[in-house]
Amino acid sequence: MTDLFRRLLEARGLDESFLRPEYEDLDDAFELPEMERAVERLKLAVDRDEKVIVYGDYDVDGVTASTEMAEILELLGLKSSNLETMLPNRFTDGYGMSAKLVERAVETGVKLVVTVDCGSNNSEIIADLSKNGIDVVVTDHHEISGELPKVFDGKKQGEPGGLVVIVNPKREDFRKKVLARQAEILDLKEQNATDLPKDISGLMELCGAGVAFMVARACVKKGWIKPGREKWLLDLAMIGTICDAMKLTGDNRIICHYGMIVLEKGARKGLKELMRVAKIGKIDTDAVGFQLGPRLNAAGRMETADLALKLLRTKSGAEAAKMALELNSLNSERRKQQEEATKVIAERGVGADQVLVVEGAWHEGVLGIIAGRLVETYKRPCFVLSTENGKGSGRSFGEFNLALALKECQDCLEKGGGHAEACGLKVKTGRVDDFRKTVNRYYDSLKLRNQERFLRRRADLRLEDFDELTLDFMDDLTELEPFGTGNTEPIFLMERAILMDSRRMGSDGQHLRLVIRDKNGTLFKLVAFNAPEEWNISEPGLVINVWLTAVTNTWNGDTTVEGRIVQLELAEDF
Repeated sequence: MTDLFRRLLEARGLDESFLRPEYEDLDDAFELPEMERAVERLKLAVDRDEKVIVYGDYDVDGVTASTEMAEILELLGLKSSNLETMLPNRFTDGYGMSAKLVERAVETGVKLVVTVDCGSNNSEIIADLSKNGIDVVVTDHHEISGELPKVFDGKKQGEPGGLVVIVNPKREDFRKKVLARQAEILDLKEQNATDLPKDISGLMELCGAGVAFMVARACVKKGWIKPGREKWLLDLAMIGTICDAMKLTGDNRIICHYGMIVLEKGARKGLKELMRVAKIGKIDTDAVGFQLGPRLNAAGRMETADLALKLLRTKSGAEAAKMALELNSLNSERRKQQEEATKVIAERGVGADQVLVVEGAWHEGVLGIIAGRLVETYKRPCFVLSTENGKGSGRSFGEFNLALALKECQDCLEKGGGHAEACGLKVKTGRVDDFRKTVNRYYDSLKLRNQERFLRRRADLRLEDFDELTLDFMDDLTELEPFGTGNTEPIFLMERAILMDSRRMGSDGQHLRLVIRDKNGTLFKLVAFNAPEEWNISEPGLVINVWLTAVTNTWNGDTTVEGRIVQLELAEDF
């Protein structure tokens, strides 16, 4: 272990257990609310030879979770002829369970609907299914607004009413259970007890694919799935976790650590082909979050998510190759439209509002990505709306919670919901200006201060010189993978470096390349993709402070360590 890596671990308070997590340390799946009832109902569907619909979502988490649940049912013994997987259409159905699900379930004689990554806030659709005697098992991880869906009481009408089971770690009763467990642990520690119960708070951080994986583990514990078979779902659970920006500690750390190993084995033909067309060599966080994830997401953003689902489910190498090329093409089109939109917005300006609300005739599927880019650029919360139908996406950071903001703007909205940092909405016709004023008035009422601090990345360590960034250190650094929320890529600060060379790169000069020198005269290359204009420094000899992440770069067979610029500034006393 290099000295720099040892210092990094000390700075983060990490030990060997984090670097090499044990699969057996995953929390007990049956700690999740109603897990027992959920898996009993899945097994009953198999035993009764019933028809089942798995219903997911159109994003990466939803598609991976849908694939997992379908494979879980197959492992339990459900016939393929009795299994159907449905995903909503972003443009016609919107997020969550849709009316067409009820129609399809009734039409085909389905007895059980299993949701993944949705359902907790779809009481009306679940009631309609229940009225038709169709049982519903919801597996989800989203915040719950209002009461949980209930079984339809059909006694007065003489109708049966279907079973409703909700497996969601965001349930209030589970939240209370977690807090009570933590209080118990704290109390026992104060009594110097050694036999402590397990903290299960990690279950609250699961994404939809993570909850689905826990369903598989519960079935293994019941003896209905052979131990070890569930591990082949870890690649999907890992991709869903990283792409849904979940906290990569606790259970998620274990899922992603072993998920990377499963992905490396290349057993899933669709992912293998997608990695090929994306030209992915090394499998790491960037490969999953910035290569695989966007391509899987592109299907649901630009057309329908069915293509991504089929890619993950196919057993044919030829089919996988064809679908991977289609997804790659859709992702290229997505990127093109995103770049065009952000360029138009920059040219016309965004105004001085604390919360940006911008409109345009843009493809619905890229609105969220545009909003995210605007947050990065202007460092303000942002809503991006389509002029065609008022649909939009919001992105935020810091202390401005989008879910709460939408509640304050209900009068201007047809619908809306989501998380603190991401949401979807539809503004009523002719009410965009009202929405803009209302959401900014709400922001002002919060009297928030210095929100940009939440976007700044603090350095983990200061570098003495660039000689510390060796290939041996980079080998050590891989043990911290995957990086993400709760386990961010380490940032290093090099103070008072001397600028030796600066140049813009890319078709539009959007990227920046620097060569700098440390106090010992060692030269070091830095790159920033889509670098902001304020980083345009070109005078050799300037003294700068640079915050950077370390990467390896191989060119003509020679591998070196380089930096990616996170932040830079002129040294104060220059």
